Amino acid sequence: MARDIQERIKKLIIDRRLPSGAPLPTEPELMELLGVSRNSVREALKALVAMGIVEIRHGFGTYVGPMSMAPMIDGLAFRTVAGHYRGEDSLLQLLELREAVETGLLARLAGQVPASDLAELDALVDRMESEAAVGTVAAETDRAFHATLYRCLRNPLLGEVLEAFWDAFHRVRTDLVDFPHDPKVTCRQHREILDAVRSGDTLRSEQAVREHFGNLRKRLGSPEAGTGEAGAAAPTA
Repeated sequence: MARDIQERIKKLIIDRRLPSGAPLPTEPELMELLGVSRNSVREALKALVAMGIVEIRHGFGTYVGPMSMAPMIDGLAFRTVAGHYRGEDSLLQLLELREAVETGLLARLAGQVPASDLAELDALVDRMESEAAVGTVAAETDRAFHATLYRCLRNPLLGEVLEAFWDAFHRVRTDLVDFPHDPKVTCRQHREILDAVRSGDTLRSEQAVREHFGNLRKRLGSPEAGTGEAGAAAPTA
């Protein structure tokens, strides 16, 4: 019953084309509209709040929520970490998803990244090189590189999926396979990705990203890992 009421409220939002922040009918109105009890309405609304679909502002009313992907992304990261500690290859599965997404999007990026973003990417690779010269490439620098690379696509979902990977990888990084690494390799691979995207060479861009992902496969102990070396003990991707 509760699931049915949730679906009917979601349908109401869709049918009325209500945007985030729009007021929803009051509890009594929903009771009458749906033909259910107050407790049933409240139970359904509570579940929708957890999904980010509904927002309850105490003293003001019920509104359409931000409809953020955060609950799904949090669930994905938790599922990945929990699976990893059960001995499953869930982190490798998430890595493969990310690799497929990033590789597929490069065809749209090659030659299309704005000059301002290219300048920022250049600065980030320069920072990586400075960090590598004194020991290690900071995970946040690597993280910023990938976020900036895809920013011009204006795809919030992509950013959230990448965040799920970073979150999961960060939580289990101490359990990953350890092997000799050279931070200069990470710098070189990022520079190659950037140069390939700037040149508009889609095939070269894809090859550069696949080589980079080979490093992460090594850290996961995957037998399919490439021959590249990871750039830091902290998660760089």
